[in-house]
Amino acid sequence: MPPHLTCRDGQGWTIMARDEEGWCVAIDAAHMRCSIYEARPRVCREFAMSGPCCRDARAVYHEQRRLGIPLKIY
Repeated sequence: MPPHLTCRDGQGWTIMARDEEGWCVAIDAAHMRCSIYEARPRVCREFAMSGPCCRDARAVYHEQRRLGIPLKIY
């Protein structure tokens, strides 16, 4: 991953940075595709955009931000 697209979480893990709405910063919003990988990594391919898991993850993310709870990556 390009270092300028990553950040460190509260546990010291290097993760993909997210924008203000919780989307991966590598997403090309105009075309809704990955902007850095020709073939998206497996974890990204398995996580269907706008699918039920995506909607659930976004809801949890927004609720945690509202409550001031840091996001934990497992």
